[in-house]
Amino acid sequence: MNAIPHLELAGVSLRYGEVRALEKVSLRAPTGQIIALIGANGAGKSSSLRAITGLRKVAEGEVRLEGRIINSPQKQEPAHALVRQGVAMVPEGRHVFPYMSIRDNLLMGAYTRSDKGGIAADLERVCERFPRLKERFYQQGSSLSGGEQQMVAIGRALMASPKLLLLDEPSLGIAPQIIRLIGRSLLEINRKDGITVILVEQNSRMALALSSYAYVLETGNVALEGPSKELMTNEHVKRLYLGG
Repeated sequence: MNAIPHLELAGVSLRYGEVRALEKVSLRAPTGQIIALIGANGAGKSSSLRAITGLRKVAEGEVRLEGRIINSPQKQEPAHALVRQGVAMVPEGRHVFPYMSIRDNLLMGAYTRSDKGGIAADLERVCERFPRLKERFYQQGSSLSGGEQQMVAIGRALMASPKLLLLDEPSLGIAPQIIRLIGRSLLEINRKDGITVILVEQNSRMALALSSYAYVLETGNVALEGPSKELMTNEHVKRLYLGG
């Protein structure tokens, strides 16, 4: 792995009141790779993303972006500042603006940018990647299916021109054919655009198929980690997360 990973959690613990959601979690996301976090509900996957984005201050350890501390007990970089540093988040549940057009929903992702030419080019690129959005460009967000709303949420994150893309349960509540389309799009985003991706998923089979390396979280701890292809054949992972 790279000497300085794009993102690193080093011994991170995170609490909600007296409840410890993460216990000395360490993980690395090398530049240009897709890293998966898998595990059951309450395992600490989303809490890891909250630590990365600064939505929760960590109780112990450090979160580092390209070697620079962005979250520690002494320092908490605000989420809006991280967007300017190339971090974009696709939250669970999509959160599309229902009364705004698809076009305006997408442009909300570029609110930190002033390069009109680059914004226009990225808007066209998003529409090429998700043709359904182009077809419904001026329709309200509320008129879209769950899968189409997820495309908008991913496209909106890409409009920030990120170097690191965080996705929280992108397959949740979406039809299988749309899941496959989104999966292909994530591979393109990673391989063609060179964006580092951290993928949080309960659909463990999908997450391991898309990623190069994965972490298995259980009750706030890293229970297993390794190359995704190897974890696909791990008996513990197969039994608990792959249905076999």
